[in-house]
Amino acid sequence: VQLQAFGGGLVQAGGSLRLSCTASSRTFSNYAMGWFRQAPGKEREFVAGIDWSGGSTYYANSVKGRFTISRDNARNTVNLQMNSLKPEDTAVYYCAASVIPNNPPMGQYAHWGQGTLVTVSS
Repeated sequence: VQLQAFGGGLVQAGGSLRLSCTASSRTFSNYAMGWFRQAPGKEREFVAGIDWSGGSTYYANSVKGRFTISRDNARNTVNLQMNSLKPEDTAVYYCAASVIPNNPPMGQYAHWGQGTLVTVSS
């Protein structure tokens, strides 16, 4: 499955952005989806995940209550609504797909998009 993420940009602290990721696969609903991020000089980290149906979602503690992941299987799209953004949210954000159904570890995501840059200014 090929993934393409978009929606990044420059936003002031406290602002919002909505990232989207579209998938090329006709079996998109078979995949758990996740958002990850990598800040300069840091390792890639998990941000949010969602199961195939959208019925279960998972968040890193650092974004819980501020970010919301959702998916639209009819449109092969997964979204990440980011509110109350902080400068420490600045990173390249990646979407990824996994055949492991429930909150798989990062290493179990076999398909990755190209990333979209989010910059939060203070």
